Amino acid sequence: MRHTLPIAPQFYVTAPQPCPYLDGRMERKLFTALQGEHAQRLNDALSKQGFRRSQNVLYRPSCAECSACLSARIRVADFQPTRTQRRIWKKNADLTRNATSPWATEDQFQLFRRYLDTRHADGGMADMDIFEFAAMIEETPIRSRVIEYTRPAATGETGGDYGERLTAVCLTDVFDDGLSMVYSFYDPDFAHRSLGSHIILDHIEIARDAGLPYVYLGYWVPGSRKMGYKAGFDALEIFKGGQWVPLGDPADHRAELHPLSVDPIAEQVAKISLPEARGT
Repeated sequence: MRHTLPIAPQFYVTAPQPCPYLDGRMERKLFTALQGEHAQRLNDALSKQGFRRSQNVLYRPSCAECSACLSARIRVADFQPTRTQRRIWKKNADLTRNATSPWATEDQFQLFRRYLDTRHADGGMADMDIFEFAAMIEETPIRSRVIEYTRPAATGETGGDYGERLTAVCLTDVFDDGLSMVYSFYDPDFAHRSLGSHIILDHIEIARDAGLPYVYLGYWVPGSRKMGYKAGFDALEIFKGGQWVPLGDPADHRAELHPLSVDPIAEQVAKISLPEARGT
């Protein structure tokens, strides 16, 4: 007799550490390993419940007294760009997109280092070396792509000639219902082009062409300037209270801080919906 059993991963909780988004708060994550023959199905299922991937780990914020971090995604079919976003798209029309396998290159790493040194010199990734960078890109048990954006050979906007130039990169996971932007970085010399927003706009186009309904942006955190830009995208949904709901007015969401704002770990795990594995 054939029957189905749920895939049953083990869940763990990290030790508290300072929050990278909100000053004075402590961060804690609920996580599980992502490996084996069911990795893709587990990733698809948990990503719909607010989890994110980092190499071979799936995690979700589970802070003891804070529920500020909210997973965000864009409904591709309903998205309409703002006037500013249309200008960004036009400004970056000269970029060429190239989707490759998740394989790290020296050019990517050099761009990554320049991006961190300019914009996130005091962040948690500031000390990453080329081996750690390669692990971030290559250690993926699921369907992933590296999306590269290059500029053609030309005279630089600040003077001087250069050849074809790697300008932006995004590590992207492919779900059964969308694209997940795991991590992106870009040339700080061209920050005025709003390359971060352009990468999101282009992923919306990629998802639309592939017939995928969502683009997952990671976490939106009310009260965090670092994450505030995500609220500027139309048709945005957030995972709140165990379900996906339209963002609405960003001002309606608060970075809650209360010991009762987060369910106990055991209750959180019990509420997670797991995919089924076929057996006999």
